[in-house]
Amino acid sequence: MAAATGCAAGAVPAGYTALAVKFAERQHSHHCLLVKEHQVREGADTAHPPRRTLFVLNVPPYCGPDSLSRLFSRCGHVQSVDICDKPGPGEKKDKLASKFFDHKTLKGFQVAYVVFRKPAAVQAAKALSQEGPLLISTESHPVKTGISKWIASYEASIVDPKELKAEVDAYMEDYDKKVAEEKAKAATEEGVPDEEGWVKVTRKGRKPGLPRTEAANLRVLEKEKQKRARKELLNFYAWQHRETKREHIAQLRKKFEEDKQRIALMRAQRKFRPY
Repeated sequence: MAAATGCAAGAVPAGYTALAVKFAERQHSHHCLLVKEHQVREGADTAHPPRRTLFVLNVPPYCGPDSLSRLFSRCGHVQSVDICDKPGPGEKKDKLASKFFDHKTLKGFQVAYVVFRKPAAVQAAKALSQEGPLLISTESHPVKTGISKWIASYEASIVDPKELKAEVDAYMEDYDKKVAEEKAKAATEEGVPDEEGWVKVTRKGRKPGLPRTEAANLRVLEKEKQKRARKELLNFYAWQHRETKREHIAQLRKKFEEDKQRIALMRAQRKFRPY
């Protein structure tokens, strides 16, 4: 998304209001945030309720959630600020995102959803276009840039072992609880017919099914490999296979001739001899 360096009326899309902002007081040029009331169907966006959410376009990379919350706090109590790389429906999260594993760095210009406590704050935020440029970085709330920002980012990237262990333990505790609930549910449903009379078959019993694990798959593949190797050793060359068949046919013919001679001799010995 390209940055807007001016707030000309013709450059503002229909339905949006342009708010002029500056990074600091010493800056001469200003930047434009395009805002409008977030309008969706009831229940379609559970994290950003309609009539209380301000949709913001063209958010610069240096303007984070804290800066947006401070900019719009004069209009009313800001309940939450969500910054995304592109617009999309949001869902309420039961748990906070992982500090170590779900971290995603956004680059370039973004979009934001500012959720107020009262609907009147949205209209007050749109009315800020009548004022002068709003300051993102002030003396009381400076925004870090350059070397200081890199140092702060590096220090924040260092993992605290205690916090990491606490998060992993909490995750494993939830996982064990979920597995226990699934086992208890399977135990209660075992052998109980459903509404149509079908009984759910589980892997429990005297002969449980083969577990579909990586180790079991490797054992099956190894047995198949050994079986193919033995077969290939017996018939390594095609001519060996043909010679084996010829020898087998010759032995059958020889045995057939021997059996014929034996039968003829037995018949001759049973011939009637009165003297």
